[in-house]
Amino acid sequence: MNKLYTLLAAVILTSSAFAQSPEKMSYQAVVRDAGNALITDQAVGMQISILQGSASGTAVYVETQTPNTNINGLVSIEIGSGTVVNGAFNTIDWSSGLYFIKTETDPTGGTNYTITGTSQLMSVPYALYAKTSGSSTPGPQGPIGLTGLQGIQGIQGLKGDTGVAGIQGATGLLTNGAAAGNTPYWDGSQWVVNNSNIHNNSGGIGINTSTPDASAQLDIVSTTKGFLPPRMTTVQRNSISSPAAGLVIYNTTSNCLNFYAGSTWHETCGTIPPSIGNYPPGSVFCALGAAAVVDVTNPTTGKTWMDRNLGASQVATSSTDNLAYGDLYQWGRASDGHQCRISPTTASYSNTDQPGIGNFILAPNTIGDWRSPQNTNLWQGVNGVNNPCPISYRIPTESELNTETLSWSSNTSSAAFFSPLKLTLPGQRVRTSGSIFSVTSLGRYWSSTVSSTGSRILNIAGPNQTQMRANGFAVRCIKN
Repeated sequence: MNKLYTLLAAVILTSSAFAQSPEKMSYQAVVRDAGNALITDQAVGMQISILQGSASGTAVYVETQTPNTNINGLVSIEIGSGTVVNGAFNTIDWSSGLYFIKTETDPTGGTNYTITGTSQLMSVPYALYAKTSGSSTPGPQGPIGLTGLQGIQGIQGLKGDTGVAGIQGATGLLTNGAAAGNTPYWDGSQWVVNNSNIHNNSGGIGINTSTPDASAQLDIVSTTKGFLPPRMTTVQRNSISSPAAGLVIYNTTSNCLNFYAGSTWHETCGTIPPSIGNYPPGSVFCALGAAAVVDVTNPTTGKTWMDRNLGASQVATSSTDNLAYGDLYQWGRASDGHQCRISPTTASYSNTDQPGIGNFILAPNTIGDWRSPQNTNLWQGVNGVNNPCPISYRIPTESELNTETLSWSSNTSSAAFFSPLKLTLPGQRVRTSGSIFSVTSLGRYWSSTVSSTGSRILNIAGPNQTQMRANGFAVRCIKN
């Protein structure tokens, strides 16, 4: 039988009068099939029931929804905003007895519900919320819950903050870093500095880390609101044995975020990096952090793209805006750190699609590919092997790039910048030496199109070319 594992069920309390019920509840779950494999990037049908009295009690409210799972098999819904089948969510009297949430799921997106799960909703949060609602007095600290697996803390409890009660976490999955002060946390779309001593978002997934250990090696690939990176000193960070590429920690020595780029630590202070959670698992980000995922549509072609190059920290203000250049990718490789302009080089070819290192691979041979033997199936489509683009984006084809250039007034660097995509001149990284040249004068962008032993590029102010795949060029992602 298929299984449903509930990861997070947090209550968003928005009513303000005594004894009123919350308007919505946030619910998250991971869906797996009979073989325990994640069901990713597809619609699932769900029926949610609020049962009173017991796990088999009367359904006082029933609704249906058809959400989509993400790349990690995670589905996120707000109970109370679906299609009502029975009852009214805002009339539930939460102070009256026990309540349970029953979820029924059809992994194919229909109404043939084959996955069922029921869990109790504790009545205490609602009573505490009613008591502190509208008051300027902080609510009571909730009880510390059961200890989760591998040292991850359980329910942290409830704590009011100027009259607003916030659920601190969820069963078995919660960080203990909320009371530590100004730790940056993930609010669902960006990093935010928390200057209070309570993290009162809709939950938190993180690590209760005082000293680094195996559990500290965690890539930040979750879009879950409230993610707190593990806190540690520079000495503790440097004592981690073989840190995972993509690991992000909060350095309490420098009060900055640190990223492990596959071979070295990179530190970002002051400005908190933008969206990380939209990118493929294991993505490594360079000194400027992950590029924010913002759409821009060319009204002539009707195509939607990211508004900046991968790795760029902003939309270009000119053709030579260095903050808009972004990273330089070898064709077919994932964001494993090699694309960083200061990444180290290696002369060792890879015989696999994922080299396992963040080095720029030198390829002075006649084929000029970082992979031996070659693989022409990389970067093909949104689900293509090593697609470095955010979820729902992919590497464009040569034809799609050509269509964009045809909408310009001319194929010049000025026209490329004044186009909706605001393309820049980020230069090139050379396959034979790893050196970077022609920054401010060369604008070459990879396509996914294969040509013989090379791949095709868009060449601003010049004809498109077939280039050897070990060269490093810029990438602009198109929405699928």
